[in-house]
Amino acid sequence: MSRVSRAMEKGEPLGFMKVVADSAPRKILGASILGRSVTRRSMVLDMMNAGVTCDVFERAVPIHPTVSELIPTRLSEMRPDAP
Repeated sequence: MSRVSRAMEKGEPLGFMKVVADSAPRKILGASILGRSVTRRSMVLDMMNAGVTCDVFERAVPIHPTVSELIPTRLSEMRPDAP
C-alpha cells in the first residue's frame, strides 16, 4: 500500500492488493485487498457483477482518496502467469 496516497497519509503503508483475472477475455475473477484503511472493496464486486473487463476497469476514475484507487493501476500492471 506504499503506492496509495490515502494509506500513506494515514501512516498505514502496510497492505496487499491482488487481482485475479481470466487471460483471454480479461474478466475479473476475484481480488484481495488487505490493509487497515481499506475502503470501497465493493467496487471490485460491482465491476465483476457488471462483467467489466480489466481493460475497461483500468480506465476507471476511482474516488480519491481511497485505498481502492490503486486497483486500475494494478490492473494495467497485470501479466499472465507462466504455464
